[in-house]
Amino acid sequence: MVTCVGLANSLFAAEPTVEELQEQIRQLQIQLQEAQAQLAQKQIAADAKPVAPLDEAAILQDETGNPAQVQESLEDAPEKVFYIFDPNDFKVGPVTVGGAIRANYIYGDYVGTNGPSRGSDGGNFELDTFRINLDLDYEDWLIGKLEYRWYDGYSFMHTLWLGYRFEDGTEIQAGINRIPFGPGPYGISNSWFFDQHYYIGLSDNMDTGVKLTTEVGDWSLDAGIYACGEGSWLGPDGPNNAYADSARYSYDPVKAAYGRGYQKDGQLNLRGIYHTQYLGLEADLGGSAMLGHLNGTGGYEDGSMYALSGFAVHRLGNWTLQAQLSYYNYSIDKNGLGDNELIPMGAYAYEEGVATEGLVPAISLSYFYEVDQLEWLDSVTPYIEYSNIIKFGHDDATNQPFKNSALATVGAAWAAGRWYIYTETAFSDGNYFVGGNPYTNFGANQNQTWEYRININFGYYF
Repeated sequence: MVTCVGLANSLFAAEPTVEELQEQIRQLQIQLQEAQAQLAQKQIAADAKPVAPLDEAAILQDETGNPAQVQESLEDAPEKVFYIFDPNDFKVGPVTVGGAIRANYIYGDYVGTNGPSRGSDGGNFELDTFRINLDLDYEDWLIGKLEYRWYDGYSFMHTLWLGYRFEDGTEIQAGINRIPFGPGPYGISNSWFFDQHYYIGLSDNMDTGVKLTTEVGDWSLDAGIYACGEGSWLGPDGPNNAYADSARYSYDPVKAAYGRGYQKDGQLNLRGIYHTQYLGLEADLGGSAMLGHLNGTGGYEDGSMYALSGFAVHRLGNWTLQAQLSYYNYSIDKNGLGDNELIPMGAYAYEEGVATEGLVPAISLSYFYEVDQLEWLDSVTPYIEYSNIIKFGHDDATNQPFKNSALATVGAAWAAGRWYIYTETAFSDGNYFVGGNPYTNFGANQNQTWEYRININFGYYF
């Protein structure tokens, strides 16, 4: 850099030669370029916001260690949030090690009964889950994920796949991975409860097979071939527990408590999402299809299933409106529940009959707000959701049509550092986890009484 002293000395120096002048000019040009580069780097550091590729992430950490919530483009959290870990987190070679611990506060207007962990009318605080995550990324081509979860008395593998990423971003995943069905990994849902698609195996469903994901122009395309579900793991009383086949994360057809039922045995999934803009809106418009075979167990004959879904996601600024309509059909000849219009389905070490045919409309509205006014809060996302299972079956005991099962959720998700907290109230007239009557379910739903559950889920991600 040329100083005032250096300039004064040069005035009294001997007249320089042409070559010396050219060398001085060259040195000044180099110093000017270095100064400009340093200034540009400082400007970038001051203005930049964290940006990262999305896979199954809903939270990224910026350079201050605080999360910045972003919208998922295609697919990794009830579990609603998965994380891309900061590069400074614990790593072993190309493997990032992380996890989470979550706990629930529950308050309902009903008395708890046997079955899923529903809490009670007096309020209840309990452990939700503990999980370990391993994320593999070796030189941006060899990729993989593992996630194992522990609950109160049972545990299971959630994700276990190894994959290859091509230079154009195309990915192949082999192992236990999420089937491509619906607008994203969790259907239209932002809530801890999910929408009703999840409880009949049509969103956030993990199966064992091979999935291909690619981009062609404005299209996102997925295809998957699956051999079976994710398998059953460790139930409350070990492998001989009556609900042992339901020690899994995803809702699937299962062998019921008496050892007879159905299991997935070959499945094809296809999905296409078109990304466009109109009327000032960003839109993802698409459809998905699923076709599979069911292996009958305990003397039951084999069956089949298929499902179709159309969906639309619209974004305007921080607002997101999502809608989905799905049709599903489990075709079986008989079961242990009295007729062929109920199929045993299970997850979380619990199993119950589900109507074999129905329509599922679902809609949600959310708003993402980044909080700049408070140091201890990074973002809040309020949301409202509604979904319904419109069933086509009949109750053999009463010869009456099955009653529908609706779920409405109002709440917000709060991000603060490594904390992610759901505060919400769910209203339902037919959901295992909202209500105390055993006839409030996804089958005949004889009770169909609207009940509510207040749920606060505290999640710390490491």
